[in-house]
This record gives sequence, C-alpha cells and structure tokens, in this order.
Amino acid sequence: MNRDLISHRAHADHPIAAPLGDDTVARLLHRAVPRADARVLDLGCGGGEWLLRTLTAHQDVRAEGVDLSEPALAAARRAADAAGVGDRLTLHREDAAAFTAPHDFELVLSVGATHAFGGLLPTLATARRHLAPGGRVLVGDAYWLTEPTPAAVEMLGDYADLHTTVDRVTADGWTPVYGHLSTRHELDDYEWNWTGTLSAWALDHPEDPDSADALTAAATHRDEWRVYRDSFGFICLVLRPTPAASPTR
Repeated sequence: MNRDLISHRAHADHPIAAPLGDDTVARLLHRAVPRADARVLDLGCGGGEWLLRTLTAHQDVRAEGVDLSEPALAAARRAADAAGVGDRLTLHREDAAAFTAPHDFELVLSVGATHAFGGLLPTLATARRHLAPGGRVLVGDAYWLTEPTPAAVEMLGDYADLHTTVDRVTADGWTPVYGHLSTRHELDDYEWNWTGTLSAWALDHPEDPDSADALTAAATHRDEWRVYRDSFGFICLVLRPTPAASPTR
C-alpha cells in the first residue's frame, strides 16, 4: 500500500490530520480568517478539512487547496460537494512549494505540512509570496516538549524547543496574533486515531490485498510513537507580517 493511501485511510476518523480537537480548530479559524469574504489558500491541504470547515462557517469565502495526493484531493472534492460548498472550492494537484496563483489570499494555511517545503521557515517564506496586504498565515508544526532521544530526532527530524521555535518565527519577520499548543489529550487522541482507524480498516477488509500492509503500518507507527511520545509537541500560530521598522532620524 502506498504512503498516500495509508495516510488517507488512517485519517478517516480524524480528518483534520493534525493533533487538534474540533473546538481548537474552530477557535484557530475564528482568529485566522480576517473577513467574511476572504480568499483562503491551504498549502498541503490533504483531504481539505480545514478548507471545508472554513467554507461551511463563512458563506462568502472562496478557497483553494494544493496537494500531491490524488486520493486526498478526490476525498476533498466529494466532501465539498456533499456539504454544498464545492462551487467555492478549487483544488490543485501540484507541488505546494512551487504553486503559483494569479491573485493573493487573505489567509494562507499550512498545518502539519512543513516537510513539503523543507521546514517551518521555508513554509512561511512560501506563504508570504501568496499573502495579500493585511493577510494572515495559520501554520502548524512540531517542536520538542522535552529533550528528545537520538532515536526520536532520527525518526522525526531536528526540531527546536518551543521558545526557540517562536523566536525563529518572530526573527523571520512575523508577529504571532494567536496560538495553540496541542494538549496531551489532543496529541494522544491523534495517534490512537491514526493507528486504530488504519487497523480497523484492515480487520474489516481481510480479503483486500492491502490489509496485511495496513496492519503492519499501524503496528510500526505504534512502536515509533513510543519513541517520541514524551518529547513531541505541536504548535499552531496565527501570524501577521511584522511591519518594517521606521528609519531613525
């Protein structure tokens, strides 16, 4: 089973595809959408759940999502049409880092997709290219809650701690106007959903040729979770560009 299909099936019961609860997502979007008729872009949109919730909450928002996963984009299209918001959603099967658009966006999203850009700051650099004057960015990425083991770093990457992460963002020319640190419940609930949903699919489809691979992938993920659980954290930030300092006289 290829990686895109594994991810698609593993996120079926947790479509936001990040360690965040529904109330948290609603609160982040409430703070991030700058106006009722905003144009919204999600870079690395996956199944489009962030965009679907934004479109449902705001009747005049228009949204675009960019992702390389065909199963995820197909699911996003089906869900948008079923929710009656498909006419306001445009989906692009492209590399999010190279995506271009003829217009800017009042909100640019990228939650849990910084690997596609080479890290948090390159993600923000890409978002800035698409941002309209007065616009905002909603970004979500990992950080280390505690000192990670070498095995955890090898597995997930060389993240920074919380304060260093925020300092790097502000030094890069951004001002946080809201934020959220995923709770222990949100982090664990995400992992149990990922492994449990994939396992349940495999058990419900024993004759499917992908069933054994799905069970193996879920078991492997559970084993990996043990390595990083105590040190892994997740932060979402709503950001606005910091005005350039006025020259001194």
